[in-house]
Amino acid sequence: MSTAGRAGRPVPPSGLIVVDKPAGWTSHDVVGRMRRLAGTRRVGHAGTLDPMATGVLVVGVEKATRLLGHLALTEKGYDATIRLGMTTGTDDAEGEPVAKTPAGHVPDEAIRAGVAALTGAIMQVPPQVSAIKVNGERAYKRARAGEEVELRARPVTVHAFEVTAVRREGDAVDLDATVSCSSGTYIRSLARDLGDALGVGGHLTRLRRTRVGPYDLAMARTIEELAEDCAILPIADAVAAAFPRRDVTEEEARLVAHGGRLPAAGQGAGPIGVFAPDGTLLALVEERGGAARPLAVFVP
Repeated sequence: MSTAGRAGRPVPPSGLIVVDKPAGWTSHDVVGRMRRLAGTRRVGHAGTLDPMATGVLVVGVEKATRLLGHLALTEKGYDATIRLGMTTGTDDAEGEPVAKTPAGHVPDEAIRAGVAALTGAIMQVPPQVSAIKVNGERAYKRARAGEEVELRARPVTVHAFEVTAVRREGDAVDLDATVSCSSGTYIRSLARDLGDALGVGGHLTRLRRTRVGPYDLAMARTIEELAEDCAILPIADAVAAAFPRRDVTEEEARLVAHGGRLPAAGQGAGPIGVFAPDGTLLALVEERGGAARPLAVFVP
């Protein structure tokens, strides 16, 4: 239930909104709309989606904004279409074409081998037009100013990369694919690197995020649906769905509520959701050095 805010207006409950982001909207656009619908400025998102992309964007409201950095690190799933035979300045269809190379001759076997080489633990160079910071400035700002940005390869994990359809039309080849990957993986870079490995170039023409951690498209609502009913998943339910759960005694609950540590319970590094005997979410903790230390405390 909402409580009164500073100006006497009701404060929305803390929790998550799982949005099915439409094409053409930035993640910031979605946050702006959710601020109006939820009636609070305390709104953020976990994991940016490019304007071209659609699908799952997890939005946090009120205290749940403190979950977003942890949710952004969870595994993500995508449906994508990759076009072989053309490179662009952004590695996707929104960029200007840079080079065209006939790709109709590339056999399915070579495509499968290229996909397999980009599966597992790999080193990946982010796109030039990306939000990666270089000397304190976003790479896309430098790239759009005409500067050649030197971006270092970073370790990422592609848990699964499967081509589900191959469509050939003249010199171009379109691949439909599903990808499951770690945080920080760029699907645009997978498209670019697959095209480079096959010697014909490649770029992303469609991207739909199907999952962020446990939150998938089945839970997502369109902007129009949320305008009619801005359903917020309560913060306790959100944490229980995304992280291991630890239920504590009243005495332990008082300790956690004041930022105290608990003995580690052997639940892994974390984050771990800590719940009071009445089911109230108390905190997120991580286990290190034999102790469960608070990452974020949610009770007053």
